[in-house]
Amino acid sequence: MDFKPDELRWRAVADEIRRRIAAGVYRPGMPIPGEPRLAVELGVSKGTARRALNALLSDGTLYSVLGKGTFVSHPDGSNDDPDESNED
Repeated sequence: MDFKPDELRWRAVADEIRRRIAAGVYRPGMPIPGEPRLAVELGVSKGTARRALNALLSDGTLYSVLGKGTFVSHPDGSNDDPDESNED
């Protein structure tokens, strides 16, 4: 990934993840790669990847499920555990 000199790397990483979501590479409910893989793919440190993911979690673009990973949020806000079934 190429960075502009005045651009914050974590912000550029967050923007790239948003672009991937908009392009359908990552779809709602789909897990996204973890920090180590994102860091390698985008040529940044794990800390930079972590900061980008935290920003996307904070703004609702992503959600996390403890022990399962980080997922793309659904536009309607129905972000359930992907492994939970609704059997009644």
